[in-house]
Amino acid sequence: MTLRDMQFSARRGLRPSHPAAGLRPQPDQWKFRRLFAAPHRLAFSAGALLLCLSGIWWAIANLAFSSGVGLRWSMPSAVAHSVVMTFGFMPLFFIGFLYTAGPKWLGRPAVHAADVLDGVLPIVAGMLVFMVAVHGPSASFGRAVGAIGLGAVLVGWLHVVSDLWVLVDESDASDKAHMKVIVGGCVAGTLALGLATAGLATGRYALVRAAVHFALWAFNGLVFAGAAHRMVPYFSAGAPAALMSRWPRWPLWTLTAVAGFEGAMEAIDALGLANGTVRGLLRSGIELPAGLYLLVTSARAGVARSLQFRLPAMLHVGYSWLGLGLLMSGISHAAGAAQAPTLALGLAPLHAYAMGFLGSTMLAMVTRASCGLGGRAVVADDFVWRLFWVLQAATLLRIAAALTFKSSYGLGIALAALAACAWATTFACWAARYGRWYGTPRPDGQAG
Repeated sequence: MTLRDMQFSARRGLRPSHPAAGLRPQPDQWKFRRLFAAPHRLAFSAGALLLCLSGIWWAIANLAFSSGVGLRWSMPSAVAHSVVMTFGFMPLFFIGFLYTAGPKWLGRPAVHAADVLDGVLPIVAGMLVFMVAVHGPSASFGRAVGAIGLGAVLVGWLHVVSDLWVLVDESDASDKAHMKVIVGGCVAGTLALGLATAGLATGRYALVRAAVHFALWAFNGLVFAGAAHRMVPYFSAGAPAALMSRWPRWPLWTLTAVAGFEGAMEAIDALGLANGTVRGLLRSGIELPAGLYLLVTSARAGVARSLQFRLPAMLHVGYSWLGLGLLMSGISHAAGAAQAPTLALGLAPLHAYAMGFLGSTMLAMVTRASCGLGGRAVVADDFVWRLFWVLQAATLLRIAAALTFKSSYGLGIALAALAACAWATTFACWAARYGRWYGTPRPDGQAG
């Protein structure tokens, strides 16, 4: 095989065809039992299912609203959307990643796939029950059945957190910093799930909003901070070593502090427990320098040069979205403190963070893990690379929608619908490919 052929294969996500490689053709038959061959197969396939379903569901809801078609809601649609996007697929991807990488990082024995079923099954079942409750016949039905669904998710997640706690506690590894940050985020997620379940059961939607916004930062944000920072060297395969050598520990501690601060402030805001002017000044005073610091750190780590290496580029772009989201949030809170509402940015900072940072980082990390653990070339091939940029377009569309609502409500609704459709398309296509991988044997013939 020529060098040119090998480069073409790498772009397509293929391994070179060579007798010494020991590869065998991958059969087309997908089998459910193969999901139990490794923890990541079972958890990732469940996460891909909920990610795909939730994306399509929200795209349909947005299209219906933009077309003037009324859907039946048993609870505020924004509450339903935020709960599904925060507590639905994210915990399942965390399970698949942490039950596989965690033991390796901590020098502990590998976990069997069947051991994650006690966490995966209640989360999937509970979230499906919640999604049914969202469009129930009455508000009381939505509260009761929705709380049952979220309660099941909480039970599953408690099992996961207890496993991870024991894993860290029994490890003799010299460096447990990343896993401690991650477990701290998982504990915060447990508290948020409990608060959201209680708020939904009692019909106190402010509590649900507080729990969700707290979890977006103190749960999802902390887990992503620990995992993404730990994975930077692994994303540098094929990139010059110098490209990643300037990635210090300070971003980890900065992200940890910012995520904790933002989570607490979001919960306080949702509950209306702080003076608006003081709160705005405090938040902008933290967010503006933090956002600038993160952007500078990313630039110094070589974000521009990393664009020729796709996996590091995906991680760096997501990291840049975090910095931009914090800057936008700081501007918006400063405008609120200065009583200049025309300069406020609405939901734009939230979606820069949630879709830009969390979405991009999730796509990069789960793709990388699926390739590496599945015996395939660890690359972002043309298929994934194009999906990644569709996701960036979706993020820009949603930010544009948030900025447009004040001047042209109809255009804002249309842009939000386009953004939801782009998000759904991205992850439906992604789930179709990788969902197949999880149910078929590794192409290299190895177990797992």
